[in-house]
Amino acid sequence: MNVVLIRQIMNISSFVAMVDADKVSGRELLCVIQQCSDMEESSDLYDVYETNSSPPWADHQHQCLEELDNVECLRRKIKYYFMNPCEKYHARGRKPWKLILQIIKIAIITVQLVSFGLSNQMVVTFKEENLMTFKHLFLKDYVDGGMDTYAVYRQADVYDHIDYIIEQYGHLHNTTVGNHEYEKNGDFYTPLSVCQEFYRNGTIYPGNETFEINAEVETDCVKVYPMYHPSLHEAFPYFELHFKRMISVKITFVLKAINLQTVRHRELPDCYDFTVIITFNNQAHSGRIKVDMENDVDINECRDWKVTGASARNIYLTVLFDCLIIITCITSFTLCTRSVINGIQLQLAYTLYCKNQCGKEVPWSDRLEFVSGWYILIIVSDTLTIIGSILKIEIQTKVLTSYDVCSIFLGTGTMFVWIGVIRYMGYFRKYNVRPDHTFSAIRSTISDLLLSFVDIFGFFFQILILTLRAAFPNVIRFICCAGIIYLSYCFCGWIVLGPYHEKFRTLNTVSECLFSLINGDDMFPTFKNMKQKSSLVWIFSRVYLYTFVSLFIYMILSLFITLITDTYDTIKQQQQSGTPTSELQKFLMVCRDLPNSGVYRLDENNSCFLNCCINRFRKVQERLTSEA
Repeated sequence: MNVVLIRQIMNISSFVAMVDADKVSGRELLCVIQQCSDMEESSDLYDVYETNSSPPWADHQHQCLEELDNVECLRRKIKYYFMNPCEKYHARGRKPWKLILQIIKIAIITVQLVSFGLSNQMVVTFKEENLMTFKHLFLKDYVDGGMDTYAVYRQADVYDHIDYIIEQYGHLHNTTVGNHEYEKNGDFYTPLSVCQEFYRNGTIYPGNETFEINAEVETDCVKVYPMYHPSLHEAFPYFELHFKRMISVKITFVLKAINLQTVRHRELPDCYDFTVIITFNNQAHSGRIKVDMENDVDINECRDWKVTGASARNIYLTVLFDCLIIITCITSFTLCTRSVINGIQLQLAYTLYCKNQCGKEVPWSDRLEFVSGWYILIIVSDTLTIIGSILKIEIQTKVLTSYDVCSIFLGTGTMFVWIGVIRYMGYFRKYNVRPDHTFSAIRSTISDLLLSFVDIFGFFFQILILTLRAAFPNVIRFICCAGIIYLSYCFCGWIVLGPYHEKFRTLNTVSECLFSLINGDDMFPTFKNMKQKSSLVWIFSRVYLYTFVSLFIYMILSLFITLITDTYDTIKQQQQSGTPTSELQKFLMVCRDLPNSGVYRLDENNSCFLNCCINRFRKVQERLTSEA
C-alpha cells in the first residue's frame, strides 16, 4: 500500500462522515460503492503502479467526486434562491436592494396615487356639479333627486317644456352663475338642435283594435341659434310633434366651461366641452313621456392661458416626481425579471439532474416553485404603474385627457404593490432577535411579548399565503361548478319573475339581487316586493327564492368554507411538523448549512467545485480531530 491508497481511504472516510451528517443521499452513494468494488478488483495492481502514477480507478473516483460536488453545489444554489432577503444577507453579505426598493416604491406610488386621486376627484366633482346645474337651468320645475319620476303626460306640457329649454338656452348669459359659454364655429355660435324620431307612417285605432304601422324610423330636426330665442311654434310654425307615431324628441346643445379650481393645486386648468342631450322618451307609448338628461364631457387643453402667482417649477413638480416613479419601477422590473430568469435556469438544472441522476421527471408542482408568483405580481404592477405614470404625465402636460384609462392603470398597479406586501409579512418570524440578557426584567418581558406577537403574526401570514396557493385550483373548480347553478337561477328568475319584480327586470339586476341574497342582504324586501297579480307566479317565486337561499347559503357556501378550512388545517400541520412534502423539499433538506455558515459565499477566483472540496476537507479534518 502506498500513498495513493491512503488518500483513497481518506476520501472514502470523508464520504462516511458525510453520510453520518446526512449530507449525501442514498443514490449519491452508488458512486462510492462502485468505487470500493473497483478498488477490490484492482488490488493486485498496487505493486505495478508507482507512487507518482495514477491507478485506472482514480479517474472514475474523481468523476464520482466531481458529480457529488456538483450536486451539493446545485443544492446550495437552490437553497440560496429560496432564502429571504435577510438570510441572503447573512449568506453572502449582499444588501437586500430589492426589498429596500420595494419599500421605497410602495411609499412613492401611494403618494402618486393620492395626488392623482385628489386631482381626479376635482374633475369628477366639476362634471357632476355642472350636470346638476344644467338640470336646474333647463328642466322646468326640476327638484333634486326627482329624475326617476320626472315625466310629462299632456301634449301641451311637452311643447311647454321644449319652449322652456329654448328660452333658457337663449338667456344663458343672464341666468347662469358659472363661466358657461356657447360653442363657436368660426364667427357663429353652434345652434341648439331639436330632433324628432317617429315612425314613417301609421294609423292606429285602439278602439277598433286595428293598426297599420311602417316600422322605418324618420328623423326631423330644426335648429335654433342662441341669439334668437323665440318659442318653438313661433320659430318653426310648421314643426309638429306626431305623438301617436313619435318615438323620442332629443334636444342637443354644446356649452363650454373652464375648471379654475385646479390652479390652487398647481395644475393648469382644463377647458371642458359639455354636450347636453335632453331626451323625451316615448318608446313605450304608454301616455307617460319620461324626460332624461345626459352630459357627455370632452376635456381639452386651453388654447391660450396665462397663470400668475404660481411658478412653472411648482406646476411641473409633479411631472418630475412621476419621472422618478418611472425610473424606480423600471429598476424594480429589471431586478425582478433577473430573479425570474435565475429561477428558470435553476429549474432547468434541477430538472436535468433528476432526469440524468435519478431517472425521473420533476412534477409541475415542483417546477412552479422556481417561478415566484410574487415576482410576477411585481413585474405586472411595475408595468401598469409605468403606463399609468406616462399617461399621468401626458395629462399633466395637457397632451391627453383620458382620466379613466389612467386611473385604471394606476389603481390596479397600486393594488398589486400593496398585495405584494403580504410576501414580507411571512419573514417576520425569521427576523426577530431575542433581547439581550442585560435588559431589565420589565424590558425583557415587554420585548418577549412583542417578539412573540411578531412571531405569531408572521407564522399565520405564511400559512395564509400557502393556503391561498394550495386551495386555488380546488377553489376555481368549485366556483365553476357553482357558477353553472348560479347562472341557471339567473336565467330562470329573469324570464319568470322579471315582469313582476323590479329586481329581476334585467340579467344584471338579477345577478346583483341573487348575490346579495347569498350574502344575507336585502332578503325581506326581495320577498315582499313580489307582486301578487298572478298566483301561479307568486307561488313559483316562493319556491324559487327558498330553494336558492337554502342551496347556496346552507350547502354551497358551507362546502366552500369547508374546502378552505381543510386546506388550512393541512398546511398548518405541515408547517408545525416540518416534514418535507415534495421531492424538491426532500432534496433541499439534505443541506443543513445555515445562512451564516459561510459556505454560500462566492469567490471570484474559486469555482463552486473547489469551494465544495475545501469545505469537505475541512469537515473531514474536524471529524478526524474529534475522534483522535
